[in-house]
Amino acid sequence: MKNAEIATVFENIADLLELKGENRFKIRAYARAAETISHLPEEMELMHEEGRDFRDIAGIGDAIAAKSVELIATGRLRFYEELKASLPEGIISLMDIPGIGPRTAYRLATELGVGTVDQLEAAIRDGRVAGLERMGDKTAANILRAIAAFRRKDRRIPLGEALPMVEEVLGALQAVPGVLNLTPAGSLRRFKETVGDIDLMGTADDPESVIAAFISLPQVREVLAKGPTKASVILPGGLQADLRMVEHADFGSLLQHFTGSKQHNVTLRTWAQKKGFSLSEYGITDIKTGGVQRFDHEDSFYAYLGLQFIPPEIREDMGEIDLAERNAIPELIEQKHIKGDMHTHTVGSDGIDTIEAMAAAARELGYQYLAITDHSSGRNIGSDRKLDRVARQTAEIKRLNSLSAGPYLLNGVEVDIKADGSLDLPDDILAEMDIVIASVHSSFLQARDVMTRRIVGAIKNPNVDMVAHPTCRKIGERDPVDVDLEAVYSAAVKHGKALEINAIPDRLDLKDIHAYRARELGVTLAIGTDAHAVYHLGFMKFGIGVARRAWCRPGDILNTRPLNEMLAFLHRD
Repeated sequence: MKNAEIATVFENIADLLELKGENRFKIRAYARAAETISHLPEEMELMHEEGRDFRDIAGIGDAIAAKSVELIATGRLRFYEELKASLPEGIISLMDIPGIGPRTAYRLATELGVGTVDQLEAAIRDGRVAGLERMGDKTAANILRAIAAFRRKDRRIPLGEALPMVEEVLGALQAVPGVLNLTPAGSLRRFKETVGDIDLMGTADDPESVIAAFISLPQVREVLAKGPTKASVILPGGLQADLRMVEHADFGSLLQHFTGSKQHNVTLRTWAQKKGFSLSEYGITDIKTGGVQRFDHEDSFYAYLGLQFIPPEIREDMGEIDLAERNAIPELIEQKHIKGDMHTHTVGSDGIDTIEAMAAAARELGYQYLAITDHSSGRNIGSDRKLDRVARQTAEIKRLNSLSAGPYLLNGVEVDIKADGSLDLPDDILAEMDIVIASVHSSFLQARDVMTRRIVGAIKNPNVDMVAHPTCRKIGERDPVDVDLEAVYSAAVKHGKALEINAIPDRLDLKDIHAYRARELGVTLAIGTDAHAVYHLGFMKFGIGVARRAWCRPGDILNTRPLNEMLAFLHRD
């Protein structure tokens, strides 16, 4: 079983235990394990094959480690099967539908005998769901929309699943003697949020040895085709990967040809033809003479055409070719520009590492600052416990900052924007924080005008500095909320607040086109990893990818600013 499948099992266990009224600490252990496993940088299956102990993973104890081994070894978990058997049949299937939690699934299963998506849809259409107490026509209509979203779920693979797998493959192939170049192309290189088939490009002194190594990798589930310079395989999750090896002198042409979107390549070929050139994966042909110019690097390919180098992420036919002709493509944000992370969690809420551990990891990254923004809410968290948690976090951050080891820790909170638009902590507490992030975590199906007032109202609160994951989407799992983003952008500019590009791979929210529009309107954007563990700080690359696709320059992103300038933004009069 892959990490995503193991995480889903533990997430379901947490939901089913909650439904049965089990101990909340036990519930939380499974929920945290699911979160941890879903974002592990390597597959547990391979770790198990190498004899590594899952208990070495932060947040994984004896019981969950043993259950993970059972899942990997057998593909089943007896505890999970017995738990499901103790509840009405079909609850898990219903919970797969976005917006249907365990309690609603339980009611549908017990009161209506519904156990499949088709049965649920039939029960909605014949009025049985609306007829249930506390359901009604509106709830039934919302569930019907969720079913439609579930059925049109994008079958492409999320970037966050594909990229680590591809990096693992390329890392293994780099060890083959004589390899000079290896890189992904296509939508993966452009950092699109979902990808189809993977194109890998490379050069080597002995291409056949690289092809042989490629088809023999442990990640390969099936070999579709194999030749001396090309091979196609199936990787975990059904992902098809095609590897092409060419001569060193042709690498630039090949990479350029297979990187751009279809629209970008069509426009570039049309532009080149007007200049007397024909483009292909083999180079640039002079139409009059028939001479072919080969290129070992992409930058020389573009330079030969008289164009500024076009970053891969913006090869989408959005005017980049015209700008390249005028040498007017701006410098886009890179990892080197990032001075800190604006959104992280610790054991203080639902994270798995301490503040001190998160600070040490940020120090290794060379960050000047790190915002600790644990949740204001959680399972069975009352007002007194919320305030106690804030007090303990404040004291620990004050202690660590006094040690002067760096980075500077911002004492923050991610406060819930509740369904009625109020915030989950009182203003006098929020006023004492260094940074306040406001987020929607519930009531996702509110009407457009209600959701818009809810988010804009939070922006207007003088204690709020940033809105995180503004559309609340989860790629392939949950549709974005219905909100007037233009109104949100306008309010952010008017009140001097930041909007987040959330870098969690299954969120990437704001998405590229939304971040592009926000940047155009002058919104200050910030990249937050929403890290719940030390290794999640590495998600920054996903946020940077979105920002680059949105044509963001370093100055467009709040956390490229040095500490004093970033604090000046937060501590405005």
